[in-house]
Amino acid sequence: MPGPVLVFDSGVGGLSVAQSLRQHYPHASLCYACDNAWLPYGLRDDVVLAKRIVDVCQAAVAACQASVLVVACNTASTLALEALRQALSVPVIGTVPAIKPAAQVSTTRHIGLLATSATVNRPYTQGLIESFASDCRVTRLAADPLVVEAEAWLAGKPLNAAHIQQALAPLWEATQATPALDTVVLGCTHFPLLQPLLVSLSPVPLAWVDSGDAIARRVGQVAATLISSVPDGRCFTTAPAAALADGMARYGFSAPQLLALPDAD
Repeated sequence: MPGPVLVFDSGVGGLSVAQSLRQHYPHASLCYACDNAWLPYGLRDDVVLAKRIVDVCQAAVAACQASVLVVACNTASTLALEALRQALSVPVIGTVPAIKPAAQVSTTRHIGLLATSATVNRPYTQGLIESFASDCRVTRLAADPLVVEAEAWLAGKPLNAAHIQQALAPLWEATQATPALDTVVLGCTHFPLLQPLLVSLSPVPLAWVDSGDAIARRVGQVAATLISSVPDGRCFTTAPAAALADGMARYGFSAPQLLALPDAD
């Protein structure tokens, strides 16, 4: 029997990708791994972080005997995707901000990119904009506080709507510009977890676009046999995460267990 699809992220953001996978393939076997010991990735040195990502993913793939690795993290994808493909014998699927589909959806040709500081400022992101949204006005907003809110929410703490509203103020201002912003790229996998609140806070109706569906379709292309596998649901973390047990359970995963790393930091 083929092994599960392993979803990897620095934190809980990959749960939004896991949710898309479950919607597309209800019977798929999924595992989850997050490097919460090094969260947030955006503060780390790129070279050191790239090696860390390969080490953690190798350990996680071995622990759950995965057949496919989904790197559900924009930072990890831009830094380590090629290194992961060289180091692992299983298919590796990365994540990029959904700029192309957002440009296809926007009617005003003004889109917002809501992401972390690391993603907003990377040359890779600029390349996506130039390739797929060159005729669009793109309002970029680094919204790192939303990552903190999503992590806290999965750990059982209430969301701070005022804090989120403050972080999103420049985005709301862009909805009053000419042309008005009408589409938002959720350029961090943490952000779709907060989408119901984001929708309620927005002063105008907006189209919200993330990478979940595109990733799910790609997984189906490379791992079609997995859609009928026996459910798995194991969850691995690199630091103790008992507070995440209830949140993980809401997304179909068991209580986190520590991942054994060869040279744990």
